[in-house]
Amino acid sequence: MAVDYAVIIIYLVGMLAVGWWGMRRARSQSDFLVAGRRLGPVLYSGTMAAIVLGGASTIGGVGLGYQYGLSGAWLVFTIGFGLLALSLFFSARISRLKVYTVGQMLDLRYGGSSSVISGAVMWAYTLMLAVTSTIAYATIFDVIFGLDRTLAIVLGGGIVIAYSTLGGMWSITLTDMAQFVVKSVGVLLLLLPIAVWKAGGLHGMQERLPDSYFSPMSIGAETVFTYVLIYSFGMLIGQDIWQRVFTARSDTVARSGGSAAGVYCLVYAVAGAAIGTATKALYPKLDSPDAAFATIVGDALPVGVKGLVLAAALSAVMSTSSGALIACATVANNDIWKRLRRNARADAASSDGTDATHGTDATTEPEDAPEGEPAGDEVRGNRVFILVMGAAVVAISIALNDVVEALTVAYNLLVGGLLVPILGGLVWKRGTANGALASMAVGGTTVVVMMAWKGVLAGEAIYVGLLASLFAHVAVSLAGKPTDPAVLARWRSRLAGEAPQDGEKPGTGTPAGV
Repeated sequence: MAVDYAVIIIYLVGMLAVGWWGMRRARSQSDFLVAGRRLGPVLYSGTMAAIVLGGASTIGGVGLGYQYGLSGAWLVFTIGFGLLALSLFFSARISRLKVYTVGQMLDLRYGGSSSVISGAVMWAYTLMLAVTSTIAYATIFDVIFGLDRTLAIVLGGGIVIAYSTLGGMWSITLTDMAQFVVKSVGVLLLLLPIAVWKAGGLHGMQERLPDSYFSPMSIGAETVFTYVLIYSFGMLIGQDIWQRVFTARSDTVARSGGSAAGVYCLVYAVAGAAIGTATKALYPKLDSPDAAFATIVGDALPVGVKGLVLAAALSAVMSTSSGALIACATVANNDIWKRLRRNARADAASSDGTDATHGTDATTEPEDAPEGEPAGDEVRGNRVFILVMGAAVVAISIALNDVVEALTVAYNLLVGGLLVPILGGLVWKRGTANGALASMAVGGTTVVVMMAWKGVLAGEAIYVGLLASLFAHVAVSLAGKPTDPAVLARWRSRLAGEAPQDGEKPGTGTPAGV
C-alpha cells in the first residue's frame, strides 16, 4: 500500500502546487472568474469534461452498472446529451454575452432585476452540488487511508478551497486539466480493461448475468425520461457549466470544444456501466451498488495501479467540487450580495433626496472592473466569497449523511424555476421581464408543492413544474407590453459579439451606477 499512498499524496500535493502557480495568472476579475476568457480547444474541452463528470458519474455510474447493467450508462449519457445540445445550439451566443453569471444574462435580456431571485435558486443548486461532491471525499479517503469521516471531508474540502481561492478559475482550469488526464488514464485505460478481463470478457459476463444486464432499457423508460429532464436540461442552464462556457476564447472553441467534451461523456458513460457490470459478475452479492467501485478497485487492481485509479476517483470529485464552489461564490457575490448592497445604497440616497446614480458613493465602486485591467479589490472580494462558501460547504457536508434528496430538490428548483426563462430569453424575443419573474415564481412554487405532495424523488414534481413555468412565462409575457426596444437592441448587439456600450457595466449590460 505504500506505493498507492505515495501516488495519492503526490497527486494531492500536485493539485496545491498547480493552484499556487495559477494564482500568478489571476490579476483581474476576468482572470479570476472566467480565466480571462482565453481558453483554447484543448484546455476548454478537458476542463469542461472534468467538471460535468464528477463523483456521481464515476462512482455512481459504476453503481448503476452494477444494479442495472449496461443501461446504467443512461445517467451519464443524458449529461453528455445536454452538454452536446448546449455546445451546438447555445454556447456561441452565451460566450458572446461577456457576462459572469446566468442572472446577469437574464437582466441583460429582459432589462429587469431578476438577479437576486434567479441567483438564490442558482446559489442553492451550486451549494448542494458542492456539498455532495465534498461528502464523497469521506468514502474515497476511507478506502485509501481509513480516515475518520469528518477528517476526510475537512482534508478534501480544504485542498479544493485552497487552490480555488488562490487562483480562481485559472487554478481550477489547470487542476481540472490534470484531473481530466488522471481520470482518463485511471478509468478508461486501466480500470475498464482490467475489470472486463477479470470478469471473463463480454462472453464471460453474459454467461454469469441475466440478459437484462445487456438490454439498453432495463433501467426503465420513465427513469431515462426523468434523467433527461433533470440532467440534460440542467446542463443547459447551470451556473457551473455556463461559467466554463465564459472561459472560451471564441465561439468556435465553445462549440467544438464543448462538443468534444460531450462525446467524451458518452464514452465515459459506457465505461462506467461496463465496469459496474463486470463487478456484478465478479461480486454478485455486495450490500450496496455504491460499494461496487471501491470493491473492484480494492480487490482487482495491482499495487500502484490501485493508487492511480483512486486518484482518478478523487479527480472526478475534486473537479466537480471546485467548479461548483467557484460558481456558488460567483453567484453569491455578483447576483445576490452586490445587488442587495447596490439597492441599499440607492434606497439610502433616495431617502436623503440624492440622485443614486450621480454624485454619490454608488458610482465610486463599479460592479465590475473592466476586463483585462487590474482589479485587486474585485479579486480579493471573490477570494473572500470562495473562502466563506467553502467553509459553509464543509460544515454542511459534516452535518449531513445523505444529501440525495437535498440535491434532487436543488436540481428540481433549478430546472423547474429557471429553464423556461433562460431558454425562452435565448430563443423567444416576445418574452418579458414580468413573464420571466412569473415563470420563476410559478415553476419554483409548483415544484415545491409537488415534492411535498408526491415526495421529493417523485418525477411528477419536475414534469408539472416545467409545464406551469412554461404557461406562466408565455401567458404573462403576451398579456403585458413587449420588452423595451432599447433593451432588445442592447441584447442583440451583445449576442453579435459587440463590446458593451459607453457607460455600460462590462459584466452586466446595465448602465453604470444603476
